[in-house]
Amino acid sequence: MLYLGDNFETPSGPHMRFRGMLKDCRECLLQSKCMKHEVSKQGRQVSFLIDDKRKDSYLDIMKKKIDSDDGKQLYSRRTWTLEPVFGNICANKRLNCLSLRGTVKVTGQWLMYCMVHNIEKLWKYAEAPEWG
Repeated sequence: MLYLGDNFETPSGPHMRFRGMLKDCRECLLQSKCMKHEVSKQGRQVSFLIDDKRKDSYLDIMKKKIDSDDGKQLYSRRTWTLEPVFGNICANKRLNCLSLRGTVKVTGQWLMYCMVHNIEKLWKYAEAPEWG
């Protein structure tokens, strides 16, 4: 395969492009496995990501963040700050499905579920006022 010399950019980073010679691809025994269509105008073309210039995706960035010491500490806090709220709303109060349609209506319904949760917390954990 010949190096075409035209690097191109994608969201994952720069690529190098190679193309096989037309006569080589026509005579190749692996043509049916290598190419989708029969060879007519040009040989097989492939591109490879240049590894040392690879760009990190948002998923890769988040994996690095979570795997760091600070990330592990922050991620462990989710078990006692956020996830119990969803568990309480979905399992204990059986508010596990949104019955309305449309972003505005669903947002309103979810806010009502959250309000029920917060009112219960206020009722349960607030100190009773002293009268008199």
